[in-house]
Amino acid sequence: MKVLCFDIATGGLSAAIIDEHLTALHAVEVPWTIALGSDGSAVLDLQTFDAAFLEGFRLLQESTGTDRIAVDYKSATSACGSLSGNANDICKAEASGKEKVAKAELEANYKPSEDARYNVRVAKADAAYSVAKEKCDDKAGNVKDVCVKEATAAAVAAKADALAQMKTAKANEKAAEISTNANSKANEKSADARKDAASDKRDADFAVAKEKCDAFASDAKTNCLNEAKARFGKS
Repeated sequence: MKVLCFDIATGGLSAAIIDEHLTALHAVEVPWTIALGSDGSAVLDLQTFDAAFLEGFRLLQESTGTDRIAVDYKSATSACGSLSGNANDICKAEASGKEKVAKAELEANYKPSEDARYNVRVAKADAAYSVAKEKCDDKAGNVKDVCVKEATAAAVAAKADALAQMKTAKANEKAAEISTNANSKANEKSADARKDAASDKRDADFAVAKEKCDAFASDAKTNCLNEAKARFGKS
């Protein structure tokens, strides 16, 4: 049995996964990010609590994921012990490659970004190259040389594709950002135009009301003008 526990303290939030013997299998700490109120006092609001709990969950999941990768790697390398010669080398290269890919994928999963996704693609290219290169050791002479060059070429191509995908994705993000800013500015200009139009209409309506007041005289005209000014926000 495993239990998820949280502890709230003045310095931050602690989260842990404990077993039936109350042994902490995983433990993380999330310090508070406390904003200051208008009077300079510290404010620990509900949003801060939510963010801390979510970060605690994320860190625990990442920690358990790291442990799972380590267990899988240990199991895979242990299985290589029954092999000898180049078969053993190939097995170890496969285990190492899978571990590196798994770590890169874990990072990309919990801290997603174009750079993280690029690192996953590179890890896969490196893993494939390491295994392919080890397999080339089963060959000899020119056949082995060709095998190594093909493995190298495949790795170079995979990394080039990974870099191109990352640059394309970042360029698209930048273009979308520029487009969003352009739309925002357009919306601002549109809002300003609507305000100007409303102001022009108000001025025109006031001019009409003021003109109508000319039909009166003395106090009646004064009252009419004051009413028009109040209605259209004029002084």
